[in-house]
Order: sequence, then C-alpha cells, then structure tokens
Amino acid sequence: MSLTKATGAYRRSGLPDNIRALGRLKPGQMNKTEAAYCEHLEAERNAGRVAWYAFEGIKYRLADGTFYTPDFAVMLSSGQLEAHEVKGHWQDDARVKIKVAAGMYPVRFCAVTKQAKKAGGGWAVEEF
Repeated sequence: MSLTKATGAYRRSGLPDNIRALGRLKPGQMNKTEAAYCEHLEAERNAGRVAWYAFEGIKYRLADGTFYTPDFAVMLSSGQLEAHEVKGHWQDDARVKIKVAAGMYPVRFCAVTKQAKKAGGGWAVEEF
C-alpha cells in the first residue's frame, strides 16, 4: 500500500478518509474510560460534591494556534473550577500541554487514571 497526499496530509491509498488510528475518536465523543469517569462525576454531583461538569466544555489558549481542551471541566460545590484530563496512558505532548496550562490559568488541573480492581479500583488523581 502506498501513501498518497490527500487534503494536505498523507494517508494510505485505498483506505477511506474516515479511518482513524485506534483510540482516536471524533471531538465530543467519549471513549470507555471517559464514559466511566463521567459516571463517577455524575455520582459526585448527586452526592453534592460537584456542582457542574461538562465533557470538553472549556478550551484553553496556550499560544498562537495552540490550544488545550481537557476532557472535563468540573466545578466543585465550593465554586472551585477544575480541569480533569482522563488518561489510560500518557503521551509526552499531553503532559506538556497540561503543565503549560496549569502555569497560565488559575484553575486546578488534574490527571485522572482508572485504577485496576486488584489495586483497589477507583480513580488516581495527579495534580499539576
């Protein structure tokens, strides 16, 4: 299979344009881990610890042409705004973007990772 230039980017010839790499979903569509975390946030909202949350609800400008959209914008019942990034595996560029955003905006930035059941389950939180 050869590579051809299509719409400004290279793609494998013979494959439809809508084929994406495994793990990449259209903007606004949750993966399984994000959907599970959304259920967790809904339980937190029902318990009164979270006042509001939105999937991909806020976009942060980092530089000209560079933006960071955390998976969830979360407002705690105290009024504090947080940005939650749900990850199964960290790529270096994602870690850099969240660190840059944390240095620029007065918001608590968190990386959230689902814990295995044998490790006690739940969610591990890393603050930036």
